[in-house]
Amino acid sequence: MTDHTYDSFFALHDRLPRQSPGSDATTRRLLAMAGPQPDRPRVLDLGCGPGKASLLLAAEAGAEVTAVDLHQPFLDELTEAAEARGLGDRIRTVMADMADLTGPDFADGSYDLVWAEGSAYIVGFDTAVRDWQRLLAPGGSMVITECVWTTGSPSAGARAFWDPQASLRPVAGNTDAAVRAGCHVLGGLVQPDSDWDEYYVPLAGRVASADPSAPGMAEALAATHEELEVRRRHGAEYGYAGYVLRPFDPRWRTRPETAADRKAVHEVVGAAFPTGDEADLVDALRTDPGAWLPGLSYVAEAPDGSVTAHALLTRCLVGETPALALAPVSTAPAHQRRGAGRAVVRAVLDAARLRGESLVLVLGHPEYYPAFGFVPASRFGIRAGFEVPDEAMMALVLDDSVPVPKGTIHYPAAFGV
Repeated sequence: MTDHTYDSFFALHDRLPRQSPGSDATTRRLLAMAGPQPDRPRVLDLGCGPGKASLLLAAEAGAEVTAVDLHQPFLDELTEAAEARGLGDRIRTVMADMADLTGPDFADGSYDLVWAEGSAYIVGFDTAVRDWQRLLAPGGSMVITECVWTTGSPSAGARAFWDPQASLRPVAGNTDAAVRAGCHVLGGLVQPDSDWDEYYVPLAGRVASADPSAPGMAEALAATHEELEVRRRHGAEYGYAGYVLRPFDPRWRTRPETAADRKAVHEVVGAAFPTGDEADLVDALRTDPGAWLPGLSYVAEAPDGSVTAHALLTRCLVGETPALALAPVSTAPAHQRRGAGRAVVRAVLDAARLRGESLVLVLGHPEYYPAFGFVPASRFGIRAGFEVPDEAMMALVLDDSVPVPKGTIHYPAAFGV
């Protein structure tokens, strides 16, 4: 790209509300998935552009935002908008390259949230997940949006445009990459088509009014016309997806159980509950081929290698649609309230996402499970086949591109309900 084309590209995008597909509604959803934040969360917004996310996070989450971009006019625009909205004391801009985050603004453990809407592609999703973890304080999260394939067989036309530019993967491909890089996936969503409209409709208007005779503008217009046309023709084949990630708790190693773990699992589950019923339930579920799903019985290990916690997902139905039941979740008494249970639950939920599962149900403490993204199942028209407090019967949607079924939950026979 020549200097003139580079300047013309930014001229086309100057003062547009967004520089990638997105919306305030999507930013709010991703923020909610990240879970409770401190009163004044420290947020690093990387590739902030004109700062739509920065402004919302400062205004609605009370965040202290460090907004980073390599294009100074975007930062100037954000500073103006922050001052106009009375948020000048909440947003600080830094001109820096997200591929070279050095200096006092980027010290390890400095932020509660690292945020990157539509910008991580510059360094690559895998690199972003791997390298940005160090910036997080304990318990902090990353929010990254990335372009993905939404079909298993992209057409030649779509690939001809995207393959030279980026290595698009399906949603689950980025989930797998995040887990391999040492992060749990707290939540994910495929952004709606309206998020693309918020970016492309103003851009198309700018293209229509641009002067093609300006130096470099013809090339910038041709590239933008091609991008808009590919979206029109092939938009059903790709989209943007948001991921909410949290680094593994280094105190606990999590993994699928093996046959050698069964005795230890029985002991941990038995010790975690007043009776041995839950331990017997796990043993009974192992013998039910319609319920047991290899790879979805997970353990957490203490530093000495002993099994300290266990979480199990088995097949259930909502009406006639397959779903997963999370039960039981157990932590050895000596290790309770130290994070082992949370670590093993997050690990087994990651495993379910990677299998392509879309819905998990749990009957449990309403003060505990919402931290993993569970909400009352009744919101989706899902109910238990027995009397249970509404707030205790909860559901977690793992893949929001799949319709959530309605109806009564049917548990495996071993549950006795």
